[in-house]
Amino acid sequence: MAKETEGLLRLLGAESGQPVENGQSVRAAGRESDEELLDAYSRAVVSVVEKVGPTVVSIGVKKRTRSPRFGQEGAGSGVIIAPDGFVLTNSHVVEGAEEVEVSLTDGRIFSAHVVGSDSATDLAVVRAEAGGLPAAELGDSNSLHVGQLAIAIGNPLGFQSTVSTGVISALGRSLRSQSGRLIESVIQTDVPLNPGNSGGPLVDSRGRVIGINTAMIFMAQGISFAVPVNTAKWVVGELVTRGKVKRAYLGIAGQVRPFSRRFQRQFGLETATAVEVVSIEEQGPTSRAGLREGDLIVSVNGKNVASVDDIHRLLTSWTTGSLLGLTILRNGEQLQVQVIPDEM
Repeated sequence: MAKETEGLLRLLGAESGQPVENGQSVRAAGRESDEELLDAYSRAVVSVVEKVGPTVVSIGVKKRTRSPRFGQEGAGSGVIIAPDGFVLTNSHVVEGAEEVEVSLTDGRIFSAHVVGSDSATDLAVVRAEAGGLPAAELGDSNSLHVGQLAIAIGNPLGFQSTVSTGVISALGRSLRSQSGRLIESVIQTDVPLNPGNSGGPLVDSRGRVIGINTAMIFMAQGISFAVPVNTAKWVVGELVTRGKVKRAYLGIAGQVRPFSRRFQRQFGLETATAVEVVSIEEQGPTSRAGLREGDLIVSVNGKNVASVDDIHRLLTSWTTGSLLGLTILRNGEQLQVQVIPDEM
């Protein structure tokens, strides 16, 4: 047997002294390798489910409607993030709830109440009236990579966890919430979400929560999204300490206004669009500052804005009560307006 052939067989896992008929030994080695990989994959998923599953809960909601039973008006999933009963879930799961109850995988059921909800990120914190509960480990969504394993766990019925696996398809996506604001840095996966899994955790291969499953695009090959856990950490801190997420607002309604190239060159604008003020809240921050309907906002504190979403991004991290500078165009003139945003 030639040395080159021996080397190839050794590389493929077959012994040089073993006869190879029609590639059978090579195929057998390939099958064993595939089986080992599948076993390793299965062990990883099973290990994650055993670790995280007990922390995933079912959230039953009773709303102001006819049905007297939990689960008929609304149900979703959540994940316990602290042993003293704090549960992270979606805002839309508990929206309008009169009563809430949390069901664990071991069959225990606890009454709960909504600590706070933030529709802008579709996140909410619920606290169960219990202590000594198993809590999930929160990871770091900034360290994620496209292609890595992602596991979605839900508890829609309160009796057992439902599990779906896949990979992270994309990072840095934007998803519009029910409030109309964009949720930034959303995680996109190909993990199929089962009914009732909304609000459950998306975890990595080590069982660390990397996101909260929030939405699924139907009729689109099972594309699903999760709010990154780093965003959730910030929102949880705001909701637990304040009961709401503190954001600045200007008190205007705006729309995108495109420019001609000539207009753009005339004023030295870096973007081809600005935000046109359509209406102004009476006695609101911009009304007090002298802003008018029809004004075009081209920058905020020196940062160019091309859409209402750009203004939302800047206001999310802005401290209320601090002076904010707007550059506007009015009647062919460029003006500077100083505004003190109110708290939303």
